[in-house]
Amino acid sequence: MRLGRAISEALAAEGMRLVVHYNSSSKPADELVDQIRRGGGEAVAIGGDLSDAAEVARIAREAAGAFGGVDVLVNNASVFPAEGLEDATEELWDHTMAVNLRAPFFLIRHLTATLRERRGVIVNLCDLAGIQAWKSYAVHSISKAGMIHLTKVAARSLAPEVRVVGIAPGAVLPPDEMSDEEVEALARTTPLQRNGSPDDVTGALLYLLRADFVTGHVITVDGGKLLRG
Repeated sequence: MRLGRAISEALAAEGMRLVVHYNSSSKPADELVDQIRRGGGEAVAIGGDLSDAAEVARIAREAAGAFGGVDVLVNNASVFPAEGLEDATEELWDHTMAVNLRAPFFLIRHLTATLRERRGVIVNLCDLAGIQAWKSYAVHSISKAGMIHLTKVAARSLAPEVRVVGIAPGAVLPPDEMSDEEVEALARTTPLQRNGSPDDVTGALLYLLRADFVTGHVITVDGGKLLRG
């Protein structure tokens, strides 16, 4: 929930009322909601398993009912299994696609009416893996490529009432298991010679929410790493 927390805090700072989703552990979500409320904001937490189609429908219904409609949908939740093509099982494929691609598709589908009514914005958190071919994260990479195309298809389908945009972050939150040396090596792979932070992603998010003439595009926030292939 590290990036999700940063996004929630940034949106709350803009005065938005937040619906915070969590999967199995409610404690971090409840703590975030309490923090937002102590700061004078409004927020609720809704739990649910995004790999379950019925749960996705319920989450969308409760989210729309929490504050009388939805103006902004941020599809951020994802799984990141480190398996190559030859190691991936049917179960891993099904679960990854369910969380990373099917859930965002149907959250959009279930919330289309309220988003149209409120001339809303959808922001999909994509990934460089959806642009590059990450062979060590094969199914994740394929799912994120689908997310990028979902952004484009939804932008055409829901215009002119709803804008749909995406963000493809680079190294903004290195895995916890990475050593300091590995993190430094990762930074050297970018032209800017540094890693990013969640603030870089939230800055892009806030820009996209205000960019009324931008739809169907995915912004890379990667320190220029994509330029190196």
